[in-house]
Amino acid sequence: MNKVRAHVIIEGRVQGVFFRSSTQDEAVRLGITGWVKNRRDRKVEAVFEGERDKVEEIINWCHVGPPWAKVRKVDITWETYKDEFKRFSVTY
Repeated sequence: MNKVRAHVIIEGRVQGVFFRSSTQDEAVRLGITGWVKNRRDRKVEAVFEGERDKVEEIINWCHVGPPWAKVRKVDITWETYKDEFKRFSVTY
């Protein structure tokens, strides 16, 4: 098992389009833990922890997002896996 952690910032039309709730649905489906939130600068920020292939899958999903999103850019910072979360949540 190769567990990883990714800190992701998503830019574009990503607020007001159900990006956070859709990300949570996708993370739960994939068995990923972490969080997602809106930022004041109109970006969405997330931390994903889990199996490398599953984290890469949700990052690929973030490049598209839900149907009403228009993703312009996804910045990824790979961090040390911490096993910090019990589930995936939307934070504020």
